[in-house]
Amino acid sequence: MRSLLRFLARNYFFLLFLVFEAISLVLIVNYNNYQKVKFLNSSNRISGNLFNTYNSVYSYFQLNRVNEELAKDNALLRKRIQDMLLSEMQAATKKVTQTGQNYDFVPVRVINNSVNKQYNYITLNKGSANGIKPDMGIIGPGGVVGVITNVSEHFSTGQSVLNKRWGLSAKINNYFGSLVWDGIDYRYAKLNEIPFHVTLHKGDEVITSSYSSIFPEGIRIGRVHDFKQVSGGNFYDITVELSSNFKTLSYVEVVSNLLVEEQLDLEELNKND
Repeated sequence: MRSLLRFLARNYFFLLFLVFEAISLVLIVNYNNYQKVKFLNSSNRISGNLFNTYNSVYSYFQLNRVNEELAKDNALLRKRIQDMLLSEMQAATKKVTQTGQNYDFVPVRVINNSVNKQYNYITLNKGSANGIKPDMGIIGPGGVVGVITNVSEHFSTGQSVLNKRWGLSAKINNYFGSLVWDGIDYRYAKLNEIPFHVTLHKGDEVITSSYSSIFPEGIRIGRVHDFKQVSGGNFYDITVELSSNFKTLSYVEVVSNLLVEEQLDLEELNKND
């Protein structure tokens, strides 16, 4: 204790200088727009690089788990390809044609992610230089992860499903509803607006609907964990176990709807009628 007091007494003027210097910098940044913008841009770039470096080291020790995830994804993709080939053969036999939207997928790495807040965000290691834009979807090994909200040249951030501000158009047994997170448990979300006359079972799959301009139809969201009828209402109270494990996300894909501008421009005409 005496050594500390002697140190403070001996360096009193230098420490006082540092305190006033810090106060001056805070005042300059807070009350000057140019300095504030420069400071925020620099801090975002530095934090992004720090997150990138940290996750490079972290990812090295997670290679075994990542390889397992990639192997499972490859197996799932191969199964889907076979299912698509079979469906195309059946459609050709029946002379049935189907059309759908065109989507592009950009593989990215998760460099920061939170699950214990009311409004959780995810940071990715690619940005506008790789074609990433706001309002693009994010999907992972388990299914839907979130949506892009902000983009810089080399990084991007987005709201995850675990964000109370965001709702997702979902479908179960060909009925449409809205999936939202209630802020309680990162493993579960709520599916709203499903009427009582729909037959439900625990384990029923919940997927993205065709009403979304962000995600292709049929992307996994989760499965029904529990449901009950609420007295005095017309809809089920449905708890969905999310298929994405938000605590183990390492690699995801950003989904780009190549026809989204055409769709939104056409829908905008209806709003102006």
